[in-house]
Order: sequence, then structure tokens, then C-alpha cells
Amino acid sequence: MRFGMFIPQGWRLDLVGVDVSDHWPTMLRVAQLAEAGPWESVWVYDHFHTTPVPTSEATHEAWTVMAALAATTSRVRLGQMCTCMGYRNPMYLAKVAATVDVISAGRAEMGIGAGWYEHEWNAYGYGFPSAGDRLGQLADGVEIMQQAWQNGVATHSGEYYQVDGALCYPRPVQEGGIPFWIAGGGEKKTLRIAAQYAAYTNFGGDVETFTHKSQVLAGHCRDLGRDFDAITRSSNFNVVIGRDEAEVADRLARIQERYTPFLSAEAVTRTMDQLTSAGLVGTPEQIVEKLRTMDGLGLAYTIAYFPEVATDSSGVELFAKEVVPALT
Repeated sequence: MRFGMFIPQGWRLDLVGVDVSDHWPTMLRVAQLAEAGPWESVWVYDHFHTTPVPTSEATHEAWTVMAALAATTSRVRLGQMCTCMGYRNPMYLAKVAATVDVISAGRAEMGIGAGWYEHEWNAYGYGFPSAGDRLGQLADGVEIMQQAWQNGVATHSGEYYQVDGALCYPRPVQEGGIPFWIAGGGEKKTLRIAAQYAAYTNFGGDVETFTHKSQVLAGHCRDLGRDFDAITRSSNFNVVIGRDEAEVADRLARIQERYTPFLSAEAVTRTMDQLTSAGLVGTPEQIVEKLRTMDGLGLAYTIAYFPEVATDSSGVELFAKEVVPALT
């Protein structure tokens, strides 16, 4: 199994209490921790407002952070899970991503999806198109980006995006272009787009969801004549790890304390339930057992989110020491 980790970017209120002047040093420190460890990649989120509720707390822009990481790391691959297609013109996005790939010497990944955070869409003036329209944007956009990266030029007359001889030079360093991670589990359209274009997929990591979505993806691959095994399946997991049950409980309590000033009591409970329900919460042995089960179902890439890593890296270090070696 391969492993990546999210850096604290603010979107999930994970930079609360850190002075703004220390945000970038904190993000860079975590990326360098990943680079010195067994992690293959580091990841950011493509969002503008905090979650689970919009606040005035910081949320740093994904592709700006990607460019900064490209210039300040040397080994880890760099991704976003995932870029919202509707937030940027796809040809412009292709150009931005190609530049990041060049700066990083070929380490960029392209996580891409249809987007879902309605408050952001409306607040930034994009409106909030129907799911069908957002998925149409995704299909058009991925086709344009693939042309741009493979050929250096894109011409496409789609329902949602049109380009005519748009140039993308320099092209990405990576032969064939930047790998696509198609994120989301929509069964009729998203997974079909994944079957057509994706090197990686990213959908739910619980046993039932992962098994079902994998079967749907396999069906689309058969229909399109694509080798199902050529697509690496990944999932994101919230990770709260402790040497024993008491340490796990202590970590959860501190995470809950961080949310409390921003959310109602009901929202805090709901957020903590979401954090733990599909997450990797427990001792190293318990987490290894769960990931071994997922490995048996075809999960090949785990991307871990550690809620407390901005101020406490001990969970990351324990995971790297006890969990990763057991699965690689």
C-alpha cells in the first residue's frame, strides 16, 4: 500500500490558534516531515471557506500552496483532493498545473472533481449549477487538460467549455501529462469519466462503499475497453492514532475543544461523529487491521488527514513508525 498525507491548510479549522505569520512555516514543516518519512505524497484541499461552517479563520488557496511546495520540497509528490473544475477555466488550470509540474521536476498530481460546497460557489459568484451541469463541466475540462498536456495545444467545442488552439507550453515534465485523480463516487458519470481518463480514483473508504464503487468502476472499464487494474484506487481517511485507548481519547477530546468555539453543540457532535465514523481511529494495531481489510478489497493508496498535525506531529510519527511498515 502507498501513503500520502494532507498538510494543515486551514480548511478544516486545523490552523486555529496558529498565528498567520506562522501558517506557511507550519505547512512547510509538515510537508518536510512527510518528505523525511515514508510518505509518497502531500495533499491540500481546493476550498475557499472553512468547513463545517464558513468562518473568518484562514483557508489557504490550493494551487498557490502547490506552487510554494513545488519550490520548497524535492521528493514528495504534490496533489489536491480535489480541485473543483468549476472554480477555474480548464485551460487556465492546465497551464497552472503544468507550471507547477515544471517547478517540481515532475511531481504534480491532478485531483479533479465536480465540486460540492454550495456556499463557496454562491459566495464567489459562480452560482451553483445542477449536478448534471457540474459533471458536464468536469468531462469537458478533463478532455481539454489532457489535450493540452499531451499535445501542447487544445481545441474543444463542448457544451460547457470551448477552446480553439489554446497553447500550453511548456508542457508538463511528466510524459503523457500530469496523472488524473478523478475524485467522487457518482456512478453514472463520475466513475465513467474515471474509467476513461483516470490513473487514480478516490472514493469512500468504508468496506461497503468501496466495494460497491469498485464494482461500478469495473463495469465502466469493461464498457470502454479500459483495463480496470490500470487504475489505482485510493481513499482519504481521518486519522486519530494513539499508543493506547487513553491516548486516542485524549486526542479526540482536544480536537473537539478546537471545534467548540465555532460550532453549536449539535454541530460539534455531528462533526466528531463524521471524523470517527469512516476514519482510522485507534491504536496502531487496530488501524493496521482495518487497512489490511481494505487492502484485500483493492485499496492501493491511503491518504491520511491528521487533524492535530499543525501543533502536534506525534500522531504522524507513530503512524509512520507502526502502521506504514506493516502494510508496505
